[in-house]
Amino acid sequence: MLIEFRVKNFRSFRDEAVLNLVASTDKTNALTNLIETNNRSVPRLVRAAGIYGANASGKSNLVRALQLLRGIVAESATLQPTQELNVQPFRLDPSTEHKPTEYEVTFLREGIRYQFGFSLTPQRIMSEWLIVYKTTQPANWYERTYNSETNVYDYKFGSHLVGARALWRDATRHNALFLSTAVQLNSDQLRPIFDWITRSMVVFENGNGPLPDYTVAHIARNKDLTVRNFLSSADISIDNIAITTKPGLFQAIKFDLATGSVDHAPAEKRDVAVATFRHSTKKGSAVFDLPDESEGTQKLFALAGPLFEIFQLGSVLIVDELDRSLHALLVRELIGMFQDPEVNKHGAQLVFTTHDTSLLDGELLRRDQIWFTEKDTDQASSLFPLTDFSARKNEARERGYLAGRYGGIPVLSRLRA
Repeated sequence: MLIEFRVKNFRSFRDEAVLNLVASTDKTNALTNLIETNNRSVPRLVRAAGIYGANASGKSNLVRALQLLRGIVAESATLQPTQELNVQPFRLDPSTEHKPTEYEVTFLREGIRYQFGFSLTPQRIMSEWLIVYKTTQPANWYERTYNSETNVYDYKFGSHLVGARALWRDATRHNALFLSTAVQLNSDQLRPIFDWITRSMVVFENGNGPLPDYTVAHIARNKDLTVRNFLSSADISIDNIAITTKPGLFQAIKFDLATGSVDHAPAEKRDVAVATFRHSTKKGSAVFDLPDESEGTQKLFALAGPLFEIFQLGSVLIVDELDRSLHALLVRELIGMFQDPEVNKHGAQLVFTTHDTSLLDGELLRRDQIWFTEKDTDQASSLFPLTDFSARKNEARERGYLAGRYGGIPVLSRLRA
């Protein structure tokens, strides 16, 4: 479960931004909207958090930062020594343009709290640290800092980290994380941290979702009716979903999350698995290919496979523009699934950006589940929760937000100037 994410000097976030999913002491909808962690330091976490803000206020940059954190952990140990890291600092301030970008993520796995972070420039990892809370007291497993005067890294290892520490240290290149390198060299103790960051955080940025191929493979592998029932419940007249194979062109696309580069393998002819949809009415039925379906149906279908695996594994889903191409009621239903203990039995969480202000009112989201992004006069983004304001439980939040009470809205007078 995700507890907290911090980022500094990344794109529009010049100063440190903190997304905290620790629940407040408010008891509203505690049985549905909160997760009991059985951890004394963070007893309850929210199951979902929605982020609002004007266009270009920083919402997508926050999601992109989470994606790049995940990608650097996953890929840095495989980079060539001459490759630069994908670093995008705040460029509108000379004092930050050449300073490191910083990331830190805090999470729970099997009851243990982990706090992992690093800072980096395009040329190298500048610092890296891992703090573990097996009790309420922190244990510093390791710390790594680049010494610019000696041009070497200073390492501090805690007694809790065991294994071939010297081997891992000497094998860690300047543009790779110690965590990633140690796991590549078979550190069983660090493997859970690496796996949580790279596998338990599922990030869809830029308003894009997963490819439908994942859901096609999910249906073929599990041979269940979950996806069909999911789409049918969205009031779509789908009677059946079948997986067939057709001759086609297959092209593998590899996106290097650490460097941002995209490699396209040459297209080759092969049989490709595709989904077909049978729609039935009183007057007859017809079968349609996925491209013939609406954009909303295509998005729901592509999301369905990953979604049910996220519930099964208790992962964290992070989505930019959750409401793109989806009706407001469907968005509510998706959020409601994460907040239904019968559906979400393993503590999965949802972090999403949205412009759907109708979600602000009612009891779908508690006050500690609502966040805003806003830019100041320096064009630097800030991130802040609704709980920073004295918003009453029964307050008309949508009206208050649109009236500018909480910030995070566009300044429309500039458009008319």
